[in-house]
Amino acid sequence: MTYKETVDYLFAGLPMFHRIGAAAYKKDLDNTIALCTHLGNPQHHFQSVHIGGTNGKGSVSHMLAAICQAAGLKTGLYISPHYKDFRERIRINGRNIPQKAVVDFVEKNRAAIEQIEPSFFEMCVGMAFDYFAREKVDIAIVEVGLGGRLDSTNIITPLASVITNISYDHMNLLGDTLPKIAFEKAGIIKAGIPAIIGESQLESAPVFREKAREVGAPINFADQQYKIEILEENLLNGQTRYRVYKDGVLLIDDLMVDASGPFQAKNLATVLKTVDVLQIGTPAFAPRKTPVQQPDLLENPGLPPAVVDGLARLRTLVHFQGRWQVIGQQPLVLCDSAHNEAGLKAAFAKVQQMDFQQLHIVTGFANDKDLSKALPLFPKDAHYYFAKANIPRGLEADLLSVEAQIYGLTGKPYSSVKNALKAAKRKAAPKDMILVIGSIFVVAEVI
Repeated sequence: MTYKETVDYLFAGLPMFHRIGAAAYKKDLDNTIALCTHLGNPQHHFQSVHIGGTNGKGSVSHMLAAICQAAGLKTGLYISPHYKDFRERIRINGRNIPQKAVVDFVEKNRAAIEQIEPSFFEMCVGMAFDYFAREKVDIAIVEVGLGGRLDSTNIITPLASVITNISYDHMNLLGDTLPKIAFEKAGIIKAGIPAIIGESQLESAPVFREKAREVGAPINFADQQYKIEILEENLLNGQTRYRVYKDGVLLIDDLMVDASGPFQAKNLATVLKTVDVLQIGTPAFAPRKTPVQQPDLLENPGLPPAVVDGLARLRTLVHFQGRWQVIGQQPLVLCDSAHNEAGLKAAFAKVQQMDFQQLHIVTGFANDKDLSKALPLFPKDAHYYFAKANIPRGLEADLLSVEAQIYGLTGKPYSSVKNALKAAKRKAAPKDMILVIGSIFVVAEVI
């Protein structure tokens, strides 16, 4: 098979959540376990860190991967979904899995794939774990796809389980209250494995504490120890400088992170607490060995050089994209993958702090999105350009336009995201801002 034939076979033959939604979601780990058993259980042959949560898990995963790479570790990174090429989901040291490795995996395991009938996500997890094991990575940063308890990635025994935060998203699958959603996310917390929680939220914290108590896992809340202040944010080059406090004491006065956006300060606290617990970048961190209890080497001000270097070279090392990303100037064209309540609230709060004349918003949603929660968050004084993402579950632009009018959002529907962006550019003045937001699949079509 050629690479194109292989991709066509995978995309046509396996149910894909990001294309068809809930119909592709498997509410058990049976297929993943069966596929990985066939593969020789590759997940047992490398060390890992598991990252879940509603918002920020992708950013935290990329930051941790960059730090591990800067520390000289051969670092695997598994993320989802992808923007342009599904190979983005599986990387080692920032490089996508080679086309040949994809073809070889499918040809070698095609009979098992057709017998087990995994979803596209389940197949990707098996492919990633097999690739990481074969390439003998020192560490793999593994992002949860959806939820946690029943997510296909939840067959690993990581060095740490990290949960960024909890918000309303995928409620048809995870539950309609924050405690129910937290219960699903808490499913990645495992016996004796440190758990790092990014935000100590009122409704979710008790759920995490109870799960940690139940399985005997030490639990840490990053925001109770780390305080992050933004010193300077340069949107055009995508870099932000922070002042970091740990336990009320200045840890580092000027930390540069090669990323910007409204969630990144919270994500940074989560990353630093994970670094602290695992002692990444210090001689005590040896991911090939069984982790043992170590004294806190980060009590004194300062951070290991690998942490500073990895965060400063984030996009270079791991090709971080799609989050608060500038793709044009005069007018400023900004893309962000925020798509749920918490993400949209943070994004629009940030927009209100920015300097521009008129706001133009290019947006689209999946057809299973609860628009009654999303659309009220959008500013009424913007010009809107509604578009359908080029996926089967994309919401038709004319339907979105009608629904948006109920919430005072006026604009026109367009035949594609690219055409919507072209229309926005034609109408926008040089000092205006164009924001592309609402779905990762909308953003993927313009970056």
